[in-house]
Amino acid sequence: MGRSAEVARVGLVVPLQGPAGLFGPSCEAVAATAVRAINDAGVLGRELTVEIIDGGARPEQVGAAVGRLIDAGRIDAVTGWHISAVRHAVAPVTSGRVPYVYTSLYEGGETRPGVFCSGETPARQIAPALRWLRDVCGVRRWFVVGDDYIWPRASVEVTREFARRLDLRLVGTDYVPLGTDDFRGVVERIRASDAQGVLLYLVGQDAVQFNRLFAEHGLHERLIRFSPLMEENMLLASGVEATQDLFVCASYFRSLATTSALEFCGDYVAQHGPDAPPLNNAAESCCEGLMALAALAQRAGSLEVSRMAAVADGLGYDGPRGPVSFSGNHLQQRVHLAVADGYDFEVLAAL
Repeated sequence: MGRSAEVARVGLVVPLQGPAGLFGPSCEAVAATAVRAINDAGVLGRELTVEIIDGGARPEQVGAAVGRLIDAGRIDAVTGWHISAVRHAVAPVTSGRVPYVYTSLYEGGETRPGVFCSGETPARQIAPALRWLRDVCGVRRWFVVGDDYIWPRASVEVTREFARRLDLRLVGTDYVPLGTDDFRGVVERIRASDAQGVLLYLVGQDAVQFNRLFAEHGLHERLIRFSPLMEENMLLASGVEATQDLFVCASYFRSLATTSALEFCGDYVAQHGPDAPPLNNAAESCCEGLMALAALAQRAGSLEVSRMAAVADGLGYDGPRGPVSFSGNHLQQRVHLAVADGYDFEVLAAL
């Protein structure tokens, strides 16, 4: 099957199962809103459509699914929020064939040609937040809890360097299997430590389970928590009683009161209604991925990988996160620190 010259088809890889599956409905809904906006002009005069690919399956299954769609000429590009283990399965499949905009926050360091990263990285996200929490909250001793795969492990390594620079201590580190629901041992080790805060590198439902047990043991009354991945669905699932003193840094929150964020929220509610899946950073990243693809294609005059890579550096656009621009293959963006406030976030500072 050949590709249509009238339609630009994008494979949207988002989790529909597993611990990150609670992001899926929001990701799909946000993508629909982004497609509607982009199709006011289209992509190089072509109508933009998306095909959903389950990014919550095993990484090798996701990579194979993407490969089959490329082979069949059914997609011209790939984007979406999914974990780094999935990115490592998808990138070799797209290499030299179709552009791939990876939208999730991640550990940094992706340099493969044709992979464009539109999410936050530790240098812009973790280090400034740890400095703020040291200076404002006095937190210098951290216990780190992460899922056992590349994003948490690689992020912890760079966090150790940040801690040295900021005169902080990591007093303990625990990794758990992705998808676990048993944090009893972890919570006991945190309780026995002299930590002042807990840094979480947990995905979706894993963080929800941790938050609940953490609060059940009363640790929320004496320790703060900080995470680069905690969004509105996870607050809702954790429950108000389990999110006291929970700090988060991200480039987008539903409560972000900027003109661009408010306009995006208005468009989303107008399309999907007030009972739509909650807006959140993971879902909004899918909008950034689609907007980045459209902007790259416009500047390159093509969806060809090599031509897009040649023009990426310095390319900017305005989206829900505000003004953003590529430095090499990474999108630079403002990051905000917020604290959980019921089922939403109170944005405290731009980092």
